[in-house]
Amino acid sequence: MSAGETTEGLLNPQTDEVENASKTSSRLLDYIELTKPRLTLLSVMTTLAGYYLGARGDLSLLPLLSTLAGTFLVGAGCAAFNMMIEVQQDALMKRTLNRPLPAGRVSSREALVIGLLLTIIGLVWLALSANLLAALVAAATFVSYVFLYTPLKRRTTLNTIVGAVPGALPPMIGWAAATGTVEIGAVALFALVFFWQMPHFLALAWMYRKDYARAGYRMLPLVDPEGDTTSRQILLYVAALLPVSLIPTLVGISGSVYFFGAVLLGLIFLWLSFRFALTRENRAAKAVFHFSLIYLPILLLAMAIDGPKF
Repeated sequence: MSAGETTEGLLNPQTDEVENASKTSSRLLDYIELTKPRLTLLSVMTTLAGYYLGARGDLSLLPLLSTLAGTFLVGAGCAAFNMMIEVQQDALMKRTLNRPLPAGRVSSREALVIGLLLTIIGLVWLALSANLLAALVAAATFVSYVFLYTPLKRRTTLNTIVGAVPGALPPMIGWAAATGTVEIGAVALFALVFFWQMPHFLALAWMYRKDYARAGYRMLPLVDPEGDTTSRQILLYVAALLPVSLIPTLVGISGSVYFFGAVLLGLIFLWLSFRFALTRENRAAKAVFHFSLIYLPILLLAMAIDGPKF
């Protein structure tokens, strides 16, 4: 060590501590990013809706929070496994190349350990704090997401349909945790989230079709460069979503205010999808995608507010 380095160290005795704290904070943020927090929180939101509507007024805070925590842990574990499996593809895509694994800030081994721990803890937590059925639905979410949807993204354009299944299961986790059963209301919520995901992810795939092509993913827009099939499917799924979104009223878990709100939101969604079908422009796809981001939260909130009074 030179005299200058020694002097610098003496003049700044806290430098190493600051640097270490910064590295620890950065590593923590990378671990959080590994869990895809926005996507995982979306699952928690739909789980909350399922629990609230299934509880039918008998809402206990601690069991609810325990269910949400368990769901978050399993969802975070799914995300970690997904990032570990797709590290090579993420390195080829502009929107994902700076993720912790392809950027080299987190190793695949770390992701594997984190994914295993989060998933196991989440499943055990659900089984003990809620019930076995909720844990089994969460396990089905994990298996279908990690072992079906993730590998199928590189093999078939049907991956979006397969991926919509684990994406639609969280409200059933909440319902099962609240009631110990899976009733018609839970199935209605599953159908709602399933059909919502299709235009949401197809619009995203169209927006990032060049990125997906670089990674070798078999997304529909890559085999449909003109957008005929993609736009038609978005339109058809949104058209199907409109009547599906009315089922909660028909089965008694929401009221007439929700019903007419769902009709209005569905018609707006349908118009945006029709506009994309006419233009095939990225900005039209973005409008579909961005509206989908507000459509589901508003719909679930309206369902909860206008739910049956107990």
